This record gives sequence, structure tokens and C-alpha cells, in this order.
Amino acid sequence: MREILGKAKTVRELLKGVKYSIDYYQREYKWHDKQIRELVDDLSGKFLEEYQPGHARTKVADYPHYFLGSIIISKKESVGYIVDGQQRLTSLTLLLVLLRNLQSGRTNQVNVDELIFSEKFGQKSFNLHVEERTPAMVALYEDGGATFNTTDRPESVQNLVARYRDLEAAFPEELRSAALPYFIDWLLESVHLVEITAYSDDDAYTIFETMNDRGLSLSPTDMLKGYLLANIDEGKRTSANNRWRDRIRDLNDAGKEVEPDCFKAWFRSQHATKIREHKKDAKPEDFDRIGTEFHRWLRDAAETVGLRESDDFYRFIDRDFDFYSRQYLRLIRASKAPVPGLQRVLYNAQQGFTLQYMLLLAPLRPDDSEPVIDQKLGLVAHYLDILLTWRLWNFRTIAYSTMQYAMFVVMREIRGLAPGPLAAQLHEFLRKEEETFASNERLRMHQQNRYALHRILARLTDYVETESGQPSRYLDYVSEGTTRYEVEHIWADHPERHTDEFGHPADFAEHRNRIGGLLLLPKSFNASYGDLTYEEKHPHYNTQNLLARSLHPQCYEHNPGFARFVEQSGLPFVAHARFNKGDLETRSQLYRLMAERIWNPADLLHGVQP
Repeated sequence: MREILGKAKTVRELLKGVKYSIDYYQREYKWHDKQIRELVDDLSGKFLEEYQPGHARTKVADYPHYFLGSIIISKKESVGYIVDGQQRLTSLTLLLVLLRNLQSGRTNQVNVDELIFSEKFGQKSFNLHVEERTPAMVALYEDGGATFNTTDRPESVQNLVARYRDLEAAFPEELRSAALPYFIDWLLESVHLVEITAYSDDDAYTIFETMNDRGLSLSPTDMLKGYLLANIDEGKRTSANNRWRDRIRDLNDAGKEVEPDCFKAWFRSQHATKIREHKKDAKPEDFDRIGTEFHRWLRDAAETVGLRESDDFYRFIDRDFDFYSRQYLRLIRASKAPVPGLQRVLYNAQQGFTLQYMLLLAPLRPDDSEPVIDQKLGLVAHYLDILLTWRLWNFRTIAYSTMQYAMFVVMREIRGLAPGPLAAQLHEFLRKEEETFASNERLRMHQQNRYALHRILARLTDYVETESGQPSRYLDYVSEGTTRYEVEHIWADHPERHTDEFGHPADFAEHRNRIGGLLLLPKSFNASYGDLTYEEKHPHYNTQNLLARSLHPQCYEHNPGFARFVEQSGLPFVAHARFNKGDLETRSQLYRLMAERIWNPADLLHGVQP
């Protein structure tokens, strides 16, 4: 084995002026939204433990350092080929692109461009260079990928764009304003990775195998199993082991990370009583420990949980683990496809809200009947659906780090409640919220909320159609692919057509992006008609979904389902022969009134059994 170098580097040292590439035989970029959210939560959580609004920028140099892991590089002809760490480096580059875009227009920008790309002989190239990804990276760098089409692109390219969107959604609100340059300083100078460099592929892969394949490490679940079974009398141990094996198999069949996530959601939902404060030297509490070392936490908390004798340990596996793992798997399935009664679990998952699972499990008890379980799950999902939509409507983030503490409090308060008290408590939580749909009459689409707004428009569109007697097409409206739906601006991006009402293009742009000026239409429609005037597009709207058709007078003729819906709801639907500023405001009011019907807190109290 030839020379091997290992060195701890800051993010700046690792990426500035350095070129990395990936051999053709390397696997695709595979990270999912979960890994992205964990990266953001780990970094932001560590930073916020130290950051105080009154700090000077120079104080960041004293903040604690953070270790982000190692990468293995094979150096060939002055280019570093990534053998291990591609997922982490790619995601870190995406984060830097997001941070660059978030700084747009600020006077105190931190230069991150040199960590994203370098320039030689007038040619720019990305520091993490993979040819097939370049068009996507350019689009993300220039405008956040707002117009980039991933259809028929390679898997890595599709994942690249999707993970950037996840970063946009997960990045905490409290880091987007005054704290942003502080966070970027800390990320570049105090976050470290160890770069291990070899000068041949053989040596690099030998290092990789040595680090990953020496022995078979026990997982936290394996250690938890050993602890629980060791405390069960021999006569029942085989039965408990069989139950454990069957449930673990089902969890693993559902996905790679489902097994540990199930234990975290279950233990938090039923047993977490404290959460770490976001301040310097605050110690991890049970909520936090469950998230990082649930097996050790349970051993330490055994007495509190009620694990004292063999029968307690047996019941913990045979009854509790069996019950909560089955319910967790139901929720995972409901988060991917519509399940009757649990549709809102899917809606919440579509918004990327992973905290919902611990809340959904919190009121459940192993002796609950199936109807009671379904009612409890439906109530919590309904509450979350309303809360998340209110926040998004008011330009608030629903990122994990921002919502974690509030959701912990809700989870603790609804633990074990029967349906009646549960509905009352959730309704009371919503009653105390200061921001609702009425709080923001100027909801508009911008770079950070466009995907969340896409889903809100999908719900509005689906509501009109299902209430008019048509089958739900919600999944069509949010699906990717060649037939995907896109947000269509009723006004084309031509401010010169509207100078009679808007004296400045910026004023026009702000109104153009308002909710009432938006529709969901097939990509092909946007490509064919998007640039036309409203009068030219108007007849074509009548061939689309009911929400678009409602702009045209023929929608109100020979359409009994829609006519009945309009009459019974009293919603102010009207056709618009022209679409000026006043029409847009009328349409925005209609959308808001529809939203208040779809996401109505009073519905939580209807038909609930005690």
C-alpha cells in the first residue's frame, strides 16, 4: 500500500478550489428527504445551542466545532475521485447552493461561490463535477431550479433536484434572517470532515472495506432485543423472540430506515416527558436521547416505563411492540397512498412533515378497539393538516427544527386521551393559534414555498371536484412525470400588458404570484398557452379541471354537480370574461373561503364519540 494521508478539514478547506469527481461505477446519488432533514437538523441544532442574537460575528469563532464524518478519496492525475462520502458531499454542496440563494439581495453576504464552483481560463465548473448533473446544478445555482424539468433525467439528477427542494423546506425559519451569515460562517469554519486520501483505487477501496466490513456491528435494535429478552424467563423467551422476529421482518420489509424510526416514534409518543432546551450546555433529555440512543435510553428508563419483572418485559414485546409497530406500519402505508379515513396522513407526508408519526401514536393505547384507533388517528392527522396549512399560508416554515418543541408539547398533552377529550384538546390548541387564513390576505408564491403551495392548490382543486361529485384526482395533481401538473399563472409574465393598473413591474410581479392568480394545469398546457393573454387562454381553461373551468361561463351551464356544489356551499364562484386586478382579488377571496371550509377546526368536534 502506498502513501495514505488523513487530515481533518473544515468545509472551506475541503471544497475551496478543489475538484472532486465520481467514477462511472459509483452508485447514484441516493439520499432521501429523511437524510436531508437529519443533516439540516443536526447542523442547525448544534449552531442554535450557541447562537444568541446579540453576538458579534467574531463570536462565531468561539462556537463549538462539529464533526460531519469522513470521506475517502482516490487521487488520480490531480483529480480526487470519491470512493466513500459521495452522498454527504453532494448534499453539502446542495446546502451551499441554498445558502447562496437565501443570501440574494443581502448586503452582508458570505461568499460561498468559491466552494460551489471554480473558474479557469474563463470556464466555470462545479467543484463536485459529474457531467450528467451539470445542467441541474446550473439551474439550482441560478434560480433554485424553478423551471428545471427532471422528466426523463437520470435518477441522480431527479434526486438532486428533489433533495434541494427538501433543503428549502427543512431549513429553519430562525436561520433565514439575521442569523444567516453567522450560520454560514460557522458551517464553513467550524464544521469538519476527515479526508482520507490514497493514490490508487486499490488502496482506496482497501481502506473503505477496512472501515466498513471488519465484523458485523450490532444495531441499536439488536442491543435492545438482547436486553429485553435477557429479562424474560426462559419459558416465555422463545415466544417473545418469535414475536420480535416477525415484527422486525415486517418493519424491514417496509423500508431501510423504518425499523429504527418506529422505535423512536413509539418511545417518544408514549414515554418522552422532557426535551432539550436550545441553549448552551443544555443536556439531552429523554426526547433527545430516544432520537440518538433509544436502546440505552430504555435500559436507563426501565423502572419509569414499568419494566421490573419478567412479565413486564414479555408484555412490552408481545403486546406493546406488536401493537405500536403495526400501527406505525399502517401510518407509513397511509403516507404513501390514500387509506380511507387516513387521507390526511398522506397530505401531511406530502408536505414533508415527519414529526406527525409520534403525534399520531401518542393517544393510542394497546387495548383500544379498531374504530377508536381509527378515530384517534383521524383526529390527530386532521389537526396537523389544519396547523401545517395555516403556517404555510402565513409564510411560516414547518421544518423539523422549528416545529419540534411545539409538537413535543402537543404530543405530551394528548397522550392516551379518549376521542372526545382528544378532539377537544386539539381544537383548543388550534383556537390558541394566532395565525389563520384570515391573517394573510396576500398569500403569494415565492421560491421557498412554491412546492408547498402546489400541494395547497392540489387540495383546493380536488375539493371543488370531489364536492361536485367527481372522483378524487389529488394524486394526479401532485405526481411527477411527463403528465405532471404545474402551477400556472393566469397572467403571463408580461408587466407591459398591465401598465394601466401597475406602475412598476415589481408591483405587478407581487400580484401575479398571489394565490388567486394561480391554477394547477398540465405541463403541456403551460408550454402551449402559458405566454398568451388571459382572453386567449380563457376558452382553453374550460377544457381543464373544475377550478380552472370556473373562470369560464360555460362551466356554470349543464353542469349539475358543480351547480349543486356552488348553491349548497354559498361560495362566491363567478366567471371572469377579463382578469384584472379586481378579478384577481375576488379570486383570492374565493380561494381563502374554500380553504376555510377544507381546513375548518370545528370539524374536529363533529361526530366524535366520547
